[in-house]
Amino acid sequence: MKKCVMLFCAAVCAAQALSAQELTDAQKAAAAAAAAVVEAPEVVEEVVKPDYWTESLKTNIKFGQTSLTNWAAGGDNTVTLQAFVDGNANYKKDDLFWNNRLQLDYGFVYASSKPILQKSDDRIYLESKLGYKNAEMRNFSFSANYDFKSQFSTGYDYLTPAVPDGYESLEDLKHKDKINLWKDARKVKSGFLAPAYTNLALGIDLKPWKWLSLNFAPLTGGVVIVRDEGLRKNFGMELKDPYKDASKMSPETLEKFDADMASGDLDLIGKYYRGARFEFGAQMKADIAVNVNENFKYTSQLVLFSNYLDKPQNMRVNWDNRFDWKLAKYFSLTLTTNMIYDDKVLIFSDTDGLTKQRVQFKESLLFGFIWTWSGK
Repeated sequence: MKKCVMLFCAAVCAAQALSAQELTDAQKAAAAAAAAVVEAPEVVEEVVKPDYWTESLKTNIKFGQTSLTNWAAGGDNTVTLQAFVDGNANYKKDDLFWNNRLQLDYGFVYASSKPILQKSDDRIYLESKLGYKNAEMRNFSFSANYDFKSQFSTGYDYLTPAVPDGYESLEDLKHKDKINLWKDARKVKSGFLAPAYTNLALGIDLKPWKWLSLNFAPLTGGVVIVRDEGLRKNFGMELKDPYKDASKMSPETLEKFDADMASGDLDLIGKYYRGARFEFGAQMKADIAVNVNENFKYTSQLVLFSNYLDKPQNMRVNWDNRFDWKLAKYFSLTLTTNMIYDDKVLIFSDTDGLTKQRVQFKESLLFGFIWTWSGK
C-alpha cells in the first residue's frame, strides 16, 4: 500500500514538472513572436491618387493611286495621300469639366497633267471647353468655349499656263521649265493665319441626349486674322482708318488710292486693309456623335455665328460631317463633308465671272489605315 501511494505521488510530481517546462517554452515562444512583431518594418498602405483625366488619340492615313497605260478614254495618273489626327484630353472632377480636342488634317494630290503637288486638304482646329454642371439639372451647365481655326500651308488656285512662243504645247517644254510655268500661273488663295478664326464664347451647355450636345453663347468675341496682304480684301477685312473717308484724304493720296484700287493687283490693294478684324456676337454650336455599332460612327458639328457689330442677320455657317466605317482592325473607309458660308468671303467663279459671296462645299471619300489609342 505504501508503495502504491509513493508511486502516485511521484507521477503527480513528474506531471507538474513537465507542465511547468511546457509553460516556460510557450512563454519563450510568445516573447520571441512579440519581439519579431515589434522589430518588423511598418507597412504603409499605398494611397492611389485619383486620375481626373481621360485621353484618346486617333490617327488615319489614307492613300489613293491611279495609273493609266494606253487608256483610250484618257485621264491622269494620280497619287493621293491624306493624314488625319484627332486628339482628346478631358478633365472631370465632381461638377467641373474641361474638354480639349485638336484636329489636324493635311493631304495632297499629284496628277500627271499638272507636274506639281496640289494641296487637297489642310486644317488646324482646336477646341477647348471649360464648364460647371448645375447641381439640380444634370444636363445643364455653364461653359466657356475657346476655338481656333487655320491651316498649315499656302493654298493655290492652279490655272493652266499659256503656251510660250515657239512651242506647240506645254509637253514640249523641259520638265523643269514646265514646273516653273505652272508655279508662275497659280494664284494664292489662302495660307497660315490667312485666314485664322479665333473666339471665346460664354454661355450654357445643354445635353438632352447622350449623343447630342448644344451650346448657346450670347457673348462671343473673336478675331479674324489675315496675315497675307493680297488676301485681305477677299476675306472681308476693313480699310485702315486713313482710307475710310475719301473726303479726309489729300488729293495726292486719293489719286494713288484710286489708281491702286483700279489696278486689280491684290497685293497692291491689300496694303490699304487691316490685318485683323474684331467680331462680337452670338454663337450656337451643335455636336452630334452617334456610334451605330462598334464599326460605324457618325460625328457632326454645326456652328452658327451672328456678328452684332456688322449685319447680324447674315450668319456665318460652318457644318462638318464625318462618317467612319471600320472595315478591319487597322483599316477604315472615311467620308467627310464640309460646308461653309461667310458673307465676308468673296469667291470668284469661272461660270459667271463674278466675285461674290458663295456657298463653299468639300467632300472626301478615302480608304486608309487607322490607329486608335485611349487611356485613363
